[in-house]
Amino acid sequence: MAMKGFKNHPYIPNSVPEVQQEMLSELGLESLEELHAEIPEALKLKSKMNLPKPLLSEFELRKHVEKLLAKNSNCSDNLNFLGAGCWQHYVPAVCDEINSRGEFLTAYGGEMYNDFGRFQTLFEYQSMMAELLDMDVVNVPTMDWAQAAATSLRMASRITNRKEFLVSELIDREKFLIMKNYCGPDITLIEVGYDNTTGQLDLEDIKSKLSDNTAGIYFENPNYLGFIEQQGEDIADMVHTAGGLSVVGVDPSTLGVLSPPSNYKADIVCGDLQPLGIHMQYGGGQSGFIATHDDEKFVMEFPSRLFGIVPTSVEGEYGFDDIAYDRTSFGHHREHGKEYVGTQSALWGITAGVYLATMGPEGMKELGQAILQKNLYAIAEIDKINGIKSSRFNSPGFKEFVVDFSDTGKTVAEINTTLLSKNIFGGKDLSQEFPQLGQCALYCVTEIHSKEEIDSLVQALRSIVCA
Repeated sequence: MAMKGFKNHPYIPNSVPEVQQEMLSELGLESLEELHAEIPEALKLKSKMNLPKPLLSEFELRKHVEKLLAKNSNCSDNLNFLGAGCWQHYVPAVCDEINSRGEFLTAYGGEMYNDFGRFQTLFEYQSMMAELLDMDVVNVPTMDWAQAAATSLRMASRITNRKEFLVSELIDREKFLIMKNYCGPDITLIEVGYDNTTGQLDLEDIKSKLSDNTAGIYFENPNYLGFIEQQGEDIADMVHTAGGLSVVGVDPSTLGVLSPPSNYKADIVCGDLQPLGIHMQYGGGQSGFIATHDDEKFVMEFPSRLFGIVPTSVEGEYGFDDIAYDRTSFGHHREHGKEYVGTQSALWGITAGVYLATMGPEGMKELGQAILQKNLYAIAEIDKINGIKSSRFNSPGFKEFVVDFSDTGKTVAEINTTLLSKNIFGGKDLSQEFPQLGQCALYCVTEIHSKEEIDSLVQALRSIVCA
């Protein structure tokens, strides 16, 4: 509607009164209210809405929004040691340059009518991810790791025609609830225990819970709490013997220095692309991937898009197109789709492809080595502080580690509040998520942390717990 005092609204098309009247006349109506005549009078608001005065210029609006954003505490102004599924890594400038190109940023789904290389870039991303994972087939990304994991479980259930899945107790509880919700009501998730000292999965507990209805087991490597599960092949052998599948979640930034899950007999691998050239964004920097070997039985259970290279009608010419499109929910028979799949985070797949092409195998190796070295240094220095145990589990880890503050007499919440006053984001408080661990926090160190920054954290922790 036009606003009192001026002829048109800057953000509402066709708000000039004369234009509105011409449109109403064409429709045979007298007022805008007649457009909503079917709404009962009892439901209509008769008074003015309690809204602030309008901002009448783009400059005023921008200034207002920037003032609101300035209230945020970000990782540029603070030293950040938070991780837990969204990690602060270095993002090469070329990643932002490519993913902001109009033909990628504005394309929806990479359809023929707006595809200016998107099919090929996603094919290249899939190819590089497959090489990194030592797998053959990688999907166009899902929304995030939680969806990728949940979909992987459903794929395994369809392949085995079984309805139970074993899941490690030590995974992100929010992710577990998403998986449980997505798999319900027909697939049951059964949690399996762990060794209290090492954190490694309890093989005896797994053995006792395997049955003729076990579709498989899901665990992560590195684990959500940072340590490396060293029994992957033993776990896979046990599950395979029972007729199930091994589904492994993995952080792709580890794969320059750690063996991919396929090397310890994983059937389906999933994870998040966020470490591969994607900025941390509140709700927007996550992107899940799923990978399998080139086995038709597995490939046909992917619900998401797969791009392949195919010959055209011109001799020697090739193009890029969907593979086995009919298995998707947007194929010719929606009701027969493997699962419903809507809008996906394909732009982050392009970004991850740019990152992998930039880094190359040697770059991924150097990334992993830098993270391992800096983690070992941080753990060793924190462990020198009286009352703090720098690694709650004695298994080797990558990027993240659990710091135990139980003997300090202070809660993680108290420690984090004091750290924040020193412009440091402390580790994620695990006391609510895993109360059995006591006052523990999950700390994250990546390639972006310098020795001086780690020393600043150690000095701050020492001053807090020794006060």
